[in-house]
Amino acid sequence: MDYIIKLAFVLIVFIYSWFFQVQNQEWDVVRSMLKDANNIAVHDAAQEIDEQELSQGRLIIDPVEAYATFLESLQLNLGLDDALSPLTGSRLHQPIKIVKFVILDESGGKVFPLLYEDSAYGITKYLKGPSVVAVIETAHPLLVVRNKVQEPIRVPAIQENIIRYYP
Repeated sequence: MDYIIKLAFVLIVFIYSWFFQVQNQEWDVVRSMLKDANNIAVHDAAQEIDEQELSQGRLIIDPVEAYATFLESLQLNLGLDDALSPLTGSRLHQPIKIVKFVILDESGGKVFPLLYEDSAYGITKYLKGPSVVAVIETAHPLLVVRNKVQEPIRVPAIQENIIRYYP
């Protein structure tokens, strides 16, 4: 009887450890997907240059078009609906939340290069030209219920249009 109780205890510890490892692997996969999709989305958004302003010699990103392109790119790359919830067949299980979306360009009187800092999300980057900054997040995948609530998976991305002046 003593042997069966010890074996049951070891089996429970093994199964708990196994589920914890699977949960960590799922976290890694989801974070990688979010990072790739966010990088693509900010790249697409940064390409929405206002042609009228460009003809005046100013590199201005159209905020309405950039945000719409950002949303569309996230939806296509992550398999999301209009509410940013996962569609059937998506690898994600929880909705995505756009925590921050900022356009830094010459329209706000900014002069490049500049140092962009956001201590709330741990972003510090030396920007050489007009840029799009976005932070997205989703809930941590749960396979093992614990007392500690896991922080959401939060992923920042920055895309800049580098201005090069040639003499």
